Amino acid sequence: MSESFLHYLWQFQYFTKYDLRTTQDDEIVVFHPGFKNTHAGPDFYQSRIKIGKLEWIGSVEIHILSSSWQVHNHTVDEAYENVVLHVVWNDDQPVKRIDGSIIPTLVLKNRVDDALHFAYKKLVNSPAEIPCASSFGHVSQIIKVSMLDRVFTERLEAKSQIISQLHVHNHMDWEETMYQVLAKNFGFYVNADPFLQLAQNLPYKTILKHRGNLLQIEALLFGQAGFLEDVLEDEYSITLKREYDLLSRKYSLKSGRLNKAQWRFLRLRPSNFPTIRLAQFAKLLFLHQNLFSNLVEASADMKWKIFFKIQQSEYWQTHYQFQKETPEEIPALGQISIDNLVINTVVPVLVAYGKSTGDQMFVDRAITILQHLNCEVNNITRQWASLELKCTNAVDSQAMIELYNNFCLKRKCLECSIGASLIKPISKC
Repeated sequence: MSESFLHYLWQFQYFTKYDLRTTQDDEIVVFHPGFKNTHAGPDFYQSRIKIGKLEWIGSVEIHILSSSWQVHNHTVDEAYENVVLHVVWNDDQPVKRIDGSIIPTLVLKNRVDDALHFAYKKLVNSPAEIPCASSFGHVSQIIKVSMLDRVFTERLEAKSQIISQLHVHNHMDWEETMYQVLAKNFGFYVNADPFLQLAQNLPYKTILKHRGNLLQIEALLFGQAGFLEDVLEDEYSITLKREYDLLSRKYSLKSGRLNKAQWRFLRLRPSNFPTIRLAQFAKLLFLHQNLFSNLVEASADMKWKIFFKIQQSEYWQTHYQFQKETPEEIPALGQISIDNLVINTVVPVLVAYGKSTGDQMFVDRAITILQHLNCEVNNITRQWASLELKCTNAVDSQAMIELYNNFCLKRKCLECSIGASLIKPISKC
């Protein structure tokens, strides 16, 4: 038994209503179960319930055991004073308000169909990464599309909130924020954290002072990333280190320098090595100043593909790491990587900017961009494809990723309309 299952039972009233009574034998009539509370406080609010001869509008709190009321310290929390009904699976002790009055309690243990409980346990305990995989084909297309629309919106909102928090941290500077978000996403998940830390320790205004000199931008990035601490012997590496030593003293940078050990190379394709990504990021900063302004403008005309079409400097076309030359030419930033940067940088920044300015045009533009991008191909979208869930563009793939990560893996089946539809009883009692 879990509280999430009890929440589900109460929300949809999937229990026997015949002779519904409190533990003190007062008749209960539920006119409306209330609305689920996703914040602190009682589980449901604005519930409309008749207990005995009195009709109440208030909150409902749900626990497996009634004694959890005291375990969670609700007895001394005024936020729970407006609870009109305590819904539990087992009643192991009476629950009282601060003034000592007993809170009406409804016990569900003997009012739930065993088949419904079995279906729930079977779903959430499924060994499959997508719990409903074996039954997915039985779910109506309307329910699937509706859930994908919901999680897509939630994903956009969550990403934009992260951007907004970063924007506040950067003293409302959109250029600095775009620079940091871009840097993080040049880490392509595996090296996202050190890339973000690098950008936060190396301000964009410092980069802009050297915007006309690619070598100096590379020196700042590679030096601050910790890659220039080894003994370097080739001409390029020695020159880079010399430049960094001068610039780091000028800007007092060494206190924020990363350690080379923070960067991950293991199990990465050489073209994804952080050294290559740093070189590509340096070239981007050299070619384009005013990142935020340029990307907002580029997004309006769908020119972001041109914006990100960059080739790293000559040295990094033949080296994956310092002083280790490779016979084959190292490719420029590829289309899949460009799409990834657009999806994870341009789109959420546009949404955050649109929300901060109250201009829906930027949010709509962000969605339009995703509609023009191909569906992402990864382990998650391949799993959904095996269940014949259609993916036509990046809107769909972003929704699939959100559904998988935040519902399937977390077994939040009852909060997912797809999962909930599979646990629905044959008929309400």
